[in-house]
Amino acid sequence: MKTILLSAAALALAATASMAQDMVRMGTEGAYPPYNFINDDGEVDGFERALGDELCARADLTCEWVLNDWDSIIPNLTSGNYDTIIAGMSITAERDEVIDFTQAYIPPEESVYVALSDDADLEGGVIAAQTNTIQAAYVAETGATLLEFATPDETVAAVRNGEADAVFAQGQYLEPVAAEDADLAVVGAPVALGGGVGLGLREGDDLIAAFNGAIDSMKADGTLNTLILEWFGEDAATW
Repeated sequence: MKTILLSAAALALAATASMAQDMVRMGTEGAYPPYNFINDDGEVDGFERALGDELCARADLTCEWVLNDWDSIIPNLTSGNYDTIIAGMSITAERDEVIDFTQAYIPPEESVYVALSDDADLEGGVIAAQTNTIQAAYVAETGATLLEFATPDETVAAVRNGEADAVFAQGQYLEPVAAEDADLAVVGAPVALGGGVGLGLREGDDLIAAFNGAIDSMKADGTLNTLILEWFGEDAATW
């Protein structure tokens, strides 16, 4: 009887370990529509919520969503507070030195400037960008003065209230913002940055293979393109 009880306990422990291994915490910002945002019910929503849920289903993983501010999103991944970053994060060589990335689920896209005036000084003026982004790094290398903010909303507000001459961010975020505000407009030439948007994971994490397989599956059957067009519009770049 003791042997049977021990075997049952061992099986229960193994099942619990398996369940724990399959629970994946998806870290996101919740402040970068249409990639990710908090809806009226207080839940994570947006393109990446729909994508992440589908990827987890295809990889046979149980996932939960965790919110984290952008400026600490990589440190809190590496410290184990969640298992992935799925937050509109562009794949760059600098980030790849700290974390690993899946293949891109959004193709490389252009970043744009948005301003109140067509003659905004993009080369020598004050340009707002979200901190720790490839756009902020780009502005810092130009002759413009970089004004960094913790959230994307604050970067746009800086233009509206006159703190900045323009804001620089991913086109898929800024273009809808400008389209909804008659005072704002896309100005200057777009700039190609980054290697597309992917999931970030801790270095060496086996989950990368599972998520890459699920992304491959969505690309192959067309559902990833359908999702991109649904959330970003018919002009969005697809696979």
